[in-house]
Parts: sequence; C-alpha cells; structure tokens
Amino acid sequence: QVSELVQFLLVKDQKKIPIKRADMLKNVIREYRDAYSEILNRTGKTLQEVGGTREGDGLGETSRELTLVLPQVFGMQLVEIDSKRHMYILINNLPRAGGKYLCRDKEKEKMGLLLVILSFIFMKGSSVKDSESSLKPPWYPILQPTHSVTPPFPGALWEFLHLLRVYPGRPHQVFGDVRKLVTEEFVRQKYLEITPIPLTDPPEFKYQWGPRAEKEISKKDVLNAVAKIQGKDPKFWASQYSEAEATH
Repeated sequence: QVSELVQFLLVKDQKKIPIKRADMLKNVIREYRDAYSEILNRTGKTLQEVGGTREGDGLGETSRELTLVLPQVFGMQLVEIDSKRHMYILINNLPRAGGKYLCRDKEKEKMGLLLVILSFIFMKGSSVKDSESSLKPPWYPILQPTHSVTPPFPGALWEFLHLLRVYPGRPHQVFGDVRKLVTEEFVRQKYLEITPIPLTDPPEFKYQWGPRAEKEISKKDVLNAVAKIQGKDPKFWASQYSEAEATH
C-alpha cells in the first residue's frame, strides 16, 4: 500500500492540485482504512528519501526525461495544508541552489510569472487589494511605465502585469488566458489566495500568498532577487527583511 500511495501522490502532484485524504482512502487505502495513519507516515518517510541515478544504472540516453523528473520523485515532503478538510501537498524538500526552484521545463514559464506575482505581493506588504496602485511604494516597480497603465481589469495586480506587458483579457502566446491562470489555476494549486472584500461596490479582492507558496517559496530568495534588480541592500526594505528572516 505504501508504494501504491507514493505513486498515487506523485501522479496527483503533476498538476500541483492539493490531494484529499478522502481520495487516498477511496483510491489507494481502501480496505486498509484502520492502518491509514501508519501507511501515510511510512509514505511520508519514503518520499523524503533522496536518490538519483548512478553510473551503470543502464538507463542510457532514453533516461533524459526521467532524470529531469527524479528531483521531484525523491527528497519530497508530504504536508497537510488544511487540517479541517485533510488536504495535502507535496513540496520539494531538497536545498535550493541560488534561489532556483525545480520544475518541469514546460512549467518554467508559468513558474516565472508566478514568482513575479508573489514578489509583487510580498513587496507590497504580503497582500494586495484591487483599490491599491502598483506604482506606490514600497514596491518601487522594476519597470517604469512606458505606456498606458490602465488595464482592462481594475486593480493593482492587473495594473502591474499590464506594466510587464502581460495583458489579462488578451490571449498570451505562453500563458494563454492570463486572468484564468492567475485566478483559477494558481488558486487551485494553492499558490495564491484571492479573498473578496466585503461591502465593496464594484466588488474588490485581496491577493495573498497561498499555503503552497508559503511552504515552497523562500521570502528571503524573493527579497534578495528584488534587491539585486534594484541595486539595493535587502535591509532597505525593513519590514520585508524582518519577515524574510523570520520565515527563512
């Protein structure tokens, strides 16, 4: 049951969608429900084991795709992100080199956009409201506006993406429907949390890091990257620096 659950979790994790305990019980554990805790514990330990390919494994050139996936198969941690609904995610438990995050090639572009959005939110004080402007401190935007900053959708986040020439409402050649990617896919994957603000007309929303981002993404890496781009010491942003040190 342990090996079957490991495979089940790895397959589910391909889409970065949280895994429900109910699905594990229904699809894998089945008649071994009484041993669920032990199976889950052993599965978690198995996922944390670090391995890789060695010379003489006989995998040959055909293993190129497999070796790209290996860092995700080994050195992973099973984390419960919702204790009420019993929802889990897998996060990479290996040390990050230079702030780089392991992901499949086809997901790198989306991850790049996600990191930009998370950086924007973090530098704005860990949450962004539609009523705010992306041009106000403490973000100090990387790009100075060279064109209209009025996006088709109101709000600081959309204004910021508009500055980066990523236009919600227009199909993007890499990201597709940007608004759908941000408000549905990143939210479903628990990278972002979007909360409606009560008593606002027209409706406004607040954007924050989701539980997966809190577990997977280093705020210290984010701050160091922004500081490097801006040519400033990370301590220049005192509040963000304090938070990054506290969560590192």
